[in-house]
Amino acid sequence: MLYLASQSPRRRQLLEQIGVAFQVIDVEVPEVRGAGESPRHYVSRVARDKALAGLAAVADPHAVVLGSDTEVVLDDEVFGKPADAADAAAMLHRLSGRTHEVISAVWAVTADHQDSELCVSRVRFAKLDDATIATYAATREPFGKAGAYAIQGRGGVLVEHLEGSYSGVMGLPVFETARLLARFEHRRR
Repeated sequence: MLYLASQSPRRRQLLEQIGVAFQVIDVEVPEVRGAGESPRHYVSRVARDKALAGLAAVADPHAVVLGSDTEVVLDDEVFGKPADAADAAAMLHRLSGRTHEVISAVWAVTADHQDSELCVSRVRFAKLDDATIATYAATREPFGKAGAYAIQGRGGVLVEHLEGSYSGVMGLPVFETARLLARFEHRRR
């Protein structure tokens, strides 16, 4: 049985999109970047921690558990989810007119095997004026979103250029996830 260790409705939607059956398990994992930890290592570690926490929570010895994390990175700074409207506006001001990375990691774990995929996309925001930022922040869409925007929602109009994976920016890179699951399926044969 496949389990998704995530509270994200976007990850659920994207996993459904690739046609796999799964159950959701909610896990709580601290998302704190270690001193000197690179953004890529941090995102991958958090995704792995989620998968391992999910594996520990299920009583199925044949479980395959997916864990994923996605973060926005600008100048080696990881932008988490905004605390409030002012924090969202500050993030959007920093991203305005600049190119940032969106790092998505996905881990699959079983009782005897672990494997992962990492997807890095580059997103360039248009130059945003104060009114555009205030209007977008007022939609409340930035809340709960890394970097204070949702590319699949109204935040899509902020994006001038995307190089990489649209689904990875949403929170679960479907190509990489399907490839990872295929490797696990191959191991079972």
